Amino acid sequence: MATLAPATPPASAPTAAAPTYADVNRDIIRTLDPPGRGWYAFMGVVLSGLGFGAYCWALQLKYGLGITGYEPPIFWGSYITNFVFWVGIAHSGTLISAILFLFRSGWRSSVYRASEAMTVFAVMTAGLFPVLHLGRAWYAYWVAPYPNIRGLWSNFRSPLVWDIFAIGTYLTVSATFLLMGLIPDVASVRDQARGWRRKLYEIVSFGWKNSDREWHHFMRMYLFLAALSTPLVLSVHSVVSWDFAMAIVPGWHATIFAPYFVAGAIFSGCGMVITILVPLRKAFHLERYLKVRQFENLAKLCLLTSLIVSYAYATEFFVAWYSGNPFERAAFYSRAFGDYWWATWTMMTCNVLIPQLLWFKKIRTSIPALFVISIFINIGMWSERFVIIVTSLAHEFEPWQWGSYYLPRWPEIGILVGSFCWFAMWFLLFVKFFPSVAIAEVKEALPPPTKSAPGARR
Repeated sequence: MATLAPATPPASAPTAAAPTYADVNRDIIRTLDPPGRGWYAFMGVVLSGLGFGAYCWALQLKYGLGITGYEPPIFWGSYITNFVFWVGIAHSGTLISAILFLFRSGWRSSVYRASEAMTVFAVMTAGLFPVLHLGRAWYAYWVAPYPNIRGLWSNFRSPLVWDIFAIGTYLTVSATFLLMGLIPDVASVRDQARGWRRKLYEIVSFGWKNSDREWHHFMRMYLFLAALSTPLVLSVHSVVSWDFAMAIVPGWHATIFAPYFVAGAIFSGCGMVITILVPLRKAFHLERYLKVRQFENLAKLCLLTSLIVSYAYATEFFVAWYSGNPFERAAFYSRAFGDYWWATWTMMTCNVLIPQLLWFKKIRTSIPALFVISIFINIGMWSERFVIIVTSLAHEFEPWQWGSYYLPRWPEIGILVGSFCWFAMWFLLFVKFFPSVAIAEVKEALPPPTKSAPGARR
């Protein structure tokens, strides 16, 4: 197996002193060492879950959507819930890597690489669900607006076509942003790699030589990509929200949906960043780079977006009451006290009440507490998407359909588990092949070396 050549001795125990440039190279490149038993064990669990999800999808392809819990009037269930959930997860990566870069927020330097990778893999996961939602998945290319001689014309009023534009644009720009940002760090790894890894890094680094001219063009390019990526935070999830807001279904037809969905996306994404970074920090001993300060700032973002989401919840219920529309009133009353009361109150508890603990500095600076809260945020945001989609369809305009009760069946749950395993598989591969913490930007935040400083000439 190709390995990285040990250029320096093993890292010593972390100290209070700031790391040198040599320490940064050594500590972060060490995360790319050959995987240990724990990594293989976790990957085995992930691949098992992914295989179970693939088996559930194979059953759906064989027997059709009838094996799911879908029935009139609920034909948008767990798959569209998962689609909106994963698109939302992707948004914090763009926020942390692009928007905070434009605002020159120095604390992002250690956390943005993992969040960028999370963005790409979350978008890859979200892109699966419009296909999974189709009964005949092999005809998915019919909805793609591409030039053809077969007379296939996409219906541009269809949310599926809007989702293709949203996913395609977001995946292209996010993947480009991630790949371009990796170039200087991959070049650092390339110089210590052997075998096939060195060939891989030579390709990804595009012949980077660390010259002043290259850095000049790199910084201009990175600034341009950051400016290009920033509007995606608003546009992509706004497009996803229009899947619902353009319909006349009670609970959907509202002008608040675009900002509401964007705030919820950033909220869920920041929660997932914390969920990912806590094990990463512990597994690779990156405490000197993923500091408590970074987690506290992520917690503040979670608190801010939780307050915005809470305001949106209150606005929805108030407008439903104040409008005097009997269909809106009935739909929102059903959300709170109808058959799906458990989903609504799970959403309220996890997204409104639990994040209020982040007002306390002791909670914001406690890594275990933040990890637990981030798990609740993920549960709450999935419940929010479920509430928006299922409860509105279950209590539409036809009273004779109000008795319909939808719950995901085991094939849908298996596919949901498989989607998390699909996401985890790509992330596990990423952290073993590419630096999960930005080497170059971490060095920028360090005090400049002097001739007498240890490691200054390295």
